[in-house]
Amino acid sequence: MNNWLPLNPRLQKLRAKLLKDPYYRLQSGEEIEIAVVLGIRIDANQATVDDWLRLPGLSIHQARSLVELSRSGVKFYCIEDIAAALSMPLLRLEPLKPLLNFSYYDDESLTNSTHLVNPNTATVEKLAQVPFIDLSLAQAVVQNRLSVGPYRNLIDFQRRLELPGDAIAQLMYYLRF
Repeated sequence: MNNWLPLNPRLQKLRAKLLKDPYYRLQSGEEIEIAVVLGIRIDANQATVDDWLRLPGLSIHQARSLVELSRSGVKFYCIEDIAAALSMPLLRLEPLKPLLNFSYYDDESLTNSTHLVNPNTATVEKLAQVPFIDLSLAQAVVQNRLSVGPYRNLIDFQRRLELPGDAIAQLMYYLRF
């Protein structure tokens, strides 16, 4: 399949788009094939909303649902799990299968190997173990979360806790939303 890519200018242009734009939304089966040849894969258990939106036929609502399910602890083991989570017919999702990887992670290994803590689920004690978070900040994180709701992302976290940029620059390596 690689041999024909250089011969067709339209396919070369598409190839360049796929390689340069990590948010490019695939439009067809042909584009999926090229993406697979280029090594583009989406880890179903670590995918972001932007990752899911690259796939043709998925809405932002569906992408958000998959991310929320994954963050809440649901593990996707196969394309059938994605179809069930979205209440979609498997045949509609089957063309996406070559782009999806189903890697498995347990929460403990993620936390131990990368030292990432989710401030939306962590206790005060767990947050206080994070470098650059003292006990008073850990308490503020939990209190804010309980009163306002979960943090959407790092920017929301920074804004709600009124943290300076240099603090976020240090914390961003330890937090996972």
